[in-house]
Amino acid sequence: MTDPTNEALFARAQAVIPGGVNSPVRAFRSVGGTPYFVAKAEGPHVWDVEGNRYLDLVQSYGAIILGHAHPVVIDAVLSAAADGTSYGAPTEGEVLLAEAIV
Repeated sequence: MTDPTNEALFARAQAVIPGGVNSPVRAFRSVGGTPYFVAKAEGPHVWDVEGNRYLDLVQSYGAIILGHAHPVVIDAVLSAAADGTSYGAPTEGEVLLAEAIV
């Protein structure tokens, strides 16, 4: 694998993904420039493929309220995935979640 740049990845993405991004918001057309391509994220920060660190004020539009890669969330996901990832049938876990919400 090569050391990609944001610009090179954006050019490649534009050849295979409409607009070069998976969301029109990330195209940066209204402000110009090239979107950054995230390589990793931890806590409140994301790093692009060029090694630049950013404070992520968007946090996946509110879905990442505990920050990226929070250890408690990672442990819960690994624990749940160890039992299987998709069943196409009801589970006790979904009942417990629904009861907690209601």
